[in-house]
Amino acid sequence: MLKVGPRLLHSIRFRVLMSKYWIIKSSILEAIMCGIIGYSGPRKTSTVLLEGLRRLEYRGYDSAGIAVGGKSCTDGKLQVVKEVGKISALRAAMPADIDGSWGIGHTRWATHGGVTHANAHPHIDNSGKIAVVHNGIIENHTALKTMLQKKGCVFRTETDSEVIPHLIAQYYKGDLAEAVKAAIQNLEGTYGIACIHLDEPGRIVGARNGSPLIVGVGVGEMFLASDITAMVAYTDKVVYLNDGELVDIDEHSYSIIGKDEQKVERTTNQITWELGSIEKGDYPCHMEKEIFEQPESIARALSGRIDAENATAKLGGLNLDRSRLLNVGRVKIIAAGTSWHAGLVGSYLLEQVARIPAQAELASEIRYRNPVVERDSLWFAVSQSGETADSLFAMREVQRKGATVLGICNVVGSTIARESDGGIYVHSGPEIAVASTKAFTSQLAAFYLFTLLSARMRNMSREEGIHFAGALQSVPGMVAETLKARDHVQRIAKKYCRAKDFLFLGRGILYPIALEGALKLKEISYIHAEGCSAGEMKHGPIALISPEVPSVFLVSDDYLREKTISNIREIKARGGPVIVVGVEGDTETAALADEFIPVPKTDPRFYPFSMVVPLQLFAYFCALELGRDVDQPRNLAKSVTVE
Repeated sequence: MLKVGPRLLHSIRFRVLMSKYWIIKSSILEAIMCGIIGYSGPRKTSTVLLEGLRRLEYRGYDSAGIAVGGKSCTDGKLQVVKEVGKISALRAAMPADIDGSWGIGHTRWATHGGVTHANAHPHIDNSGKIAVVHNGIIENHTALKTMLQKKGCVFRTETDSEVIPHLIAQYYKGDLAEAVKAAIQNLEGTYGIACIHLDEPGRIVGARNGSPLIVGVGVGEMFLASDITAMVAYTDKVVYLNDGELVDIDEHSYSIIGKDEQKVERTTNQITWELGSIEKGDYPCHMEKEIFEQPESIARALSGRIDAENATAKLGGLNLDRSRLLNVGRVKIIAAGTSWHAGLVGSYLLEQVARIPAQAELASEIRYRNPVVERDSLWFAVSQSGETADSLFAMREVQRKGATVLGICNVVGSTIARESDGGIYVHSGPEIAVASTKAFTSQLAAFYLFTLLSARMRNMSREEGIHFAGALQSVPGMVAETLKARDHVQRIAKKYCRAKDFLFLGRGILYPIALEGALKLKEISYIHAEGCSAGEMKHGPIALISPEVPSVFLVSDDYLREKTISNIREIKARGGPVIVVGVEGDTETAALADEFIPVPKTDPRFYPFSMVVPLQLFAYFCALELGRDVDQPRNLAKSVTVE
């Protein structure tokens, strides 16, 4: 370890202590996932890195850069190219003569420091021979920076990440892996890093603590990335790193070192995603493509999991025996954002159908609430990426208290998938657009399957199970039918997209769908929208009603229909425009509404699948009409992997 004075040591210890309990309240509160790519092999490295960064751009698009070692490094330094803006700007700035056989790249979402050329990654040490890309938060970076400056290190950026190459340089004695291993012992916080040194051709060293890193195994070439999408064009074999592990790769091999500094043997995983699944194809945007993929993605989530003969579900990945499932007394669901809305639907469903008390919790809140874990409780952690920091940390906290936690994830091999006690993969395929659509409905499918399984073990008869399973199997076709309203929704969006505020209202199991509709509109169109229960409208939100504030109602044909219609009449009496997503053939509601979007009639418990689709399309077309970047909205990126 580096030698430090007693006052500075006290400062570092204090920061470490505080970081165990509270997140430092500064600009680091909401760090968004950046993208990392590394390559060693015979291809033109700059081309591989740029292509990888293009596929990672949905994880951050403030700035980007690469560092390459090889023939073009004629001045004794790594060749580094950085640019503010999207990957296209970096591509335009790339020198024609850049060459090399190994290198690293990064696409940034700004946390520490502004969006500037200097703050873009990679960061280098003072010699120019060491380059590092980093995703995460170094919480003790201020103390480390002070210490390193006293040792003569010159800092050129405002980022926390720049301390890493300077630390590695302090320890470097001719072996990059040893220097990285020593340097990370000083770091407090989260990191996924990739590092290269000009004097060690072909070598890339990576380390992970709370931020994903994946090794890609090719033939005569190796990759290191934060996401498999970065390398799926070149290899279908990957190895996932765990927290506390370091990886040392060259073009022919990789070696993983664990926390105990012993070599780790790990099985190679096969990627099942095809390259075409992460491209837009004939669609103008990834989001529209993913909205229209929902009939297929829901079908994949259900495939092989409905036991029609016994009118139940088959979920082999739960790793729970029948006795444990039968004795579940309460279900708690941990999630964030769109996944939390899916969890809310799941909680309604489990209580109504399986008669199990259920509650969906915001992961960012429950982690710090000292949650109570009952002995008969079962917990779910829901995350599209399986890397969402709030959900991961909350999952670990309740596991420490003895909870059994099942994961609901899309990404095979993700951290939540590996650390949970069992779970359900939703198989929605790669989701590239920042605003989640098909992963949401696939998560719903997972909750419906678990509800069917649980209900059939309790109070649901075989006849009711047959009906429920049949309705569930019909969902892909119902969603496909709903998607035919595309042009109708586009016309409505064009009419209303200039409104500054929207209300989204639903009752019962459709209340979470109202929340999701409002979130989608906010995410990609930047229009303020509020989702609320229609039953709560008179307790405050009705004060917002005016001719300039449209209300979007979700109207089922269940026992709450008449109450929701009464709410619509109240809005109309106050001059508010009303858009209704309702059941096909509901002429009474259609006559009340200014605009009516029909969905196919089904069992009322299954309307969350179909009624969310017009809301997704509405948000999408509003954003297009307003000239927004639909796939990469401002201030957002795909996964929040550090707090």
